[in-house]
Amino acid sequence: MTKTYCAGVDVGSSYTKAVLIGPDAEVVSSCVLRTGSDFQKVSRRALRKVLDAAAGVAARRVVSTGVGRSSCAATQDQMTEITCLARGSFHFCPRPHTAVDIGGQDNKVVAVDGRGRQTAFKMNRKCAAGTGAFLEEIARRLDIPVRRMDLLARSAQGRVEIGSFCTVFTCTEIIHHIREGKRAPEILGGCYESVVKRILEMDPLQGELVLAGGVVSNHPAVAQIFREKLGREPIVPPHPQLVGALGAALLAMENHGKNDR
Repeated sequence: MTKTYCAGVDVGSSYTKAVLIGPDAEVVSSCVLRTGSDFQKVSRRALRKVLDAAAGVAARRVVSTGVGRSSCAATQDQMTEITCLARGSFHFCPRPHTAVDIGGQDNKVVAVDGRGRQTAFKMNRKCAAGTGAFLEEIARRLDIPVRRMDLLARSAQGRVEIGSFCTVFTCTEIIHHIREGKRAPEILGGCYESVVKRILEMDPLQGELVLAGGVVSNHPAVAQIFREKLGREPIVPPHPQLVGALGAALLAMENHGKNDR
């Protein structure tokens, strides 16, 4: 019997993610690429990479999501980031919960029901504060490679208070802290804490929590601060940045039969 493979492509503003799954919903291959300025090109590259990594198998169905989902030429269906985040997080927490995605340009808080569907959501699109772009700007201001930020923050003896709601004003605030002799680890810890505060200002995050997105993938300190603030352990999938693409692939697998009839 021929095995069925399906793919999800999440064309985000900063990164494009692709996931290929097999008939038992196991992840066969995945990739993460910088999105750049050509959504169509990067979605094609991402899909080709996951298919090549699986020895050139064919994807029976492809679902695209993300800001550039309409540019994915290979897709049979397009679904919103919210729908795919809900389905992907449900894979790791198959019961009602709240999913939080901290991405490069925006944050999403989604209430997920017992069938993996979103029942409510909130998004922060008006400001980069609390997103990956915010952390990249902080790294640039402190002249620290992004990949070292988490390790440095974990060595901090404490955290400075970051009160600004704007990336530009936060950088001004950081200069003030540097003048006062504050060390980079304490400043970074404060910046991570401000990311979590921005999310908590969007929603109180009741019940079980699943964390997703590139910021969670690359900055594990964020999950630790959620744990401190909420007093409970959040669920962090093995590859948080791929949760939306996985959700798209799972929806592709679930829908391919009924949609092709």
